Amino acid sequence: MQRFLPPLLLLLLLTLSPPAISHYSSSTSSPSSSSVSSDASEWRPARATYYAASNPRDAVGGACGYGDLVKSGYGMATVGLSETLFERGQICGACFELRCVDDLRWCIPGTSIIVTATNFCAPNYGFDPDGGGHCNPPNKHFVLPIEAFEKIAIWKAGNMPVQYRRINCRREGSMRFTVDGGGIFISVLITNVAGSGDIAAVKIKGSRTGWLPMGRNWGQNWHINADLKNQALSFEVTSSDRSTVTAYNVSPKNWNYGQTFEGKQFETP
Repeated sequence: MQRFLPPLLLLLLLTLSPPAISHYSSSTSSPSSSSVSSDASEWRPARATYYAASNPRDAVGGACGYGDLVKSGYGMATVGLSETLFERGQICGACFELRCVDDLRWCIPGTSIIVTATNFCAPNYGFDPDGGGHCNPPNKHFVLPIEAFEKIAIWKAGNMPVQYRRINCRREGSMRFTVDGGGIFISVLITNVAGSGDIAAVKIKGSRTGWLPMGRNWGQNWHINADLKNQALSFEVTSSDRSTVTAYNVSPKNWNYGQTFEGKQFETP
């Protein structure tokens, strides 16, 4: 059975034998098309297993840093990705469509699911990629909550052949910015991102500063060392397809750590 590690190493692990949708939408300056590329949207082969949450806390965390997945708006329509797919966390927030193939005993015909990348399935080098190391390179592997897995296959399928493709994320409402940190250290978690879903670059601006580039801390947590207290905060967010949204005055000047604010959303074709 898969198990979760505590933060910050929130990695979804697979053992030798596995046990066995919130998907949302809302402007955007876009130097290139905001749609997922045609190459990325082609169906590709992979495999999928599932985990069964033993208690509600298993819905909290993940290597992308989203915290409580229900409160973040992702629910159980989520997935952990093998190392080959995870891209060291840059893929966090991207959306995939999966369908069961090649096994008429277990597949539910005519079905597919849409899930958001929120976690990492760590390799297990104690096993060969074909002998229990499901998430070892070069395997392309998806680990789903059982609630999502059972929408496309019977749970007895276990390690199931699937096809997957990248699709645009449709989100309800605005992009969300959760500000944490202390002193001059500012960490911003960005969630509910439409369009390509994954973020390539972020800039922040106080009402008395110019645009300042932020660094990726982990997953979709971005950080900077800057004194921006008592200033309204604006954000410039660039997605992996090079589309950019500028959200001005997302927070008031009297913002505090621990607060979440909403800003302009990417358009979805």
